[in-house]
Amino acid sequence: MATVSPPWAYTLQLPHDPRAPGIARATLRTVLAAHGLTGLTPTAELLASELLTNAHLHTQGPYALRIRSAEPDRLRIAVWDSGSEIPPGFGAPDAVPAGPDTAEDGRGLRLVRACADRWGAHVLGDARGGKLLWAECGSG
Repeated sequence: MATVSPPWAYTLQLPHDPRAPGIARATLRTVLAAHGLTGLTPTAELLASELLTNAHLHTQGPYALRIRSAEPDRLRIAVWDSGSEIPPGFGAPDAVPAGPDTAEDGRGLRLVRACADRWGAHVLGDARGGKLLWAECGSG
């Protein structure tokens, strides 16, 4: 049973290490279980995995995972990284580039858009800089 009602948030700072996305996914599963949101785990884990992988592959510095619930049974997964370029797919609805069917990568943002209820991105102009990509999911 959940012990804290929304709103709540957790932030995990991650080094640029190939093990970091897996550690972040394990943390996400633990947070969702602690809050009684295991029904959101498959979708939330897929969203987090794609956003974390994007941060790891396209930046050289640290990144962070933020897990937030502002209302019951809804979750926002956000990933901050030091890059300032918003990837195609987080703007106009048809902006996700279509790669060849034989491509081994490039499908992550399409997965996010297919599985998330909402998604978006912000370039951060504060002292930290970088960008924040986010996706929301909920049950029902």
